[in-house]
Amino acid sequence: MIPPGQNSSGSIVRIHRVYIDQPLEPGEPVSLDGRRVHYLGRVLRVAPGQSVVLFNGDGNDYACEVSRVGKSEIAFEVNTRLPARAESPLCVVVAQAVSRGERMDQTLQKCTELGAVAFQPLWSERVEVRLQGEKLARRQQHWQGVVISACEQSGRALVPEVLPAMPLRDWAAIPTKAARLVLAPGAERTLASADWTARVELLVGPEGGFNESELAMLTSFGTIPVSLGPRVLRTETAGPAALAIAQALGGDLAG
Repeated sequence: MIPPGQNSSGSIVRIHRVYIDQPLEPGEPVSLDGRRVHYLGRVLRVAPGQSVVLFNGDGNDYACEVSRVGKSEIAFEVNTRLPARAESPLCVVVAQAVSRGERMDQTLQKCTELGAVAFQPLWSERVEVRLQGEKLARRQQHWQGVVISACEQSGRALVPEVLPAMPLRDWAAIPTKAARLVLAPGAERTLASADWTARVELLVGPEGGFNESELAMLTSFGTIPVSLGPRVLRTETAGPAALAIAQALGGDLAG
C-alpha cells in the first residue's frame, strides 16, 4: 500500500478527510452513498487505490483506500486506526442566538475550527429568524452539516453536537455547574478574567444584542456579563473572537 500522503512516484499529495456516519474498524469495508458521492467522485475525482482518511466522530481517524467508485456509491477498505489530533483542554459550549443565513453558518464553522465542544442555538427577542416544524428540522440538519464540514477541514475527530434550538429563558433556567458568560459590551468584567479551567457556556447575542430585560433575567440566573473590549463586534464575529481569546489564554493556542 502507498503510504498516506504520497503517490507512486513519491511526491506529496493531498489526502482527503471525510466524515462517515458508520462504525469504522480496520479490516472492515465501508461504503458512502448520498450527496457526498457526487462531491467525492465528480468534484474531488477520487479513484480506486487512492488513500483517504475517514472519521466518524469517535475520536479517531482511519487510513482507508478507495476500492470502488460508482455513480451512487463509493467503497473503501479501512486499513489503520490513526491517532487523531488532541482536543483542547478547554470545554466551551457556544450558546448562540440564532442569526440569519450565512451569519449562523460562519459562527458554527469558525467556532468548530477553534475548538467549541457543542452549540446551543437560542431564540431571543431580537432574533429575526423564525423557524418551526419541518423548516426548523431542516435548518438544524444543515447546521450540523456545517459543523461536520468544519471538522473535516480542521482535523477534529470529535464532532460537536448542535443541540435543538430553545428559548433564551428556558436555557437560562436549566441548572448547570458550568460557568455561564454572556458577551455584553460595556460590562465591567472582561472575558480574559474568566476561569477557563472548568466547563464554560459562552452566550452570544443576536444582531442588535440582548435587550435590558433579557440581560437582567440572565444575571438573575447567575450568568456573568463579560466584555470583549472597546469595540462592538457583529454576532458572527463575537463568538469566534471570544473563543480564540479563550484558547490563547488557557487552551491549545496558548503560547
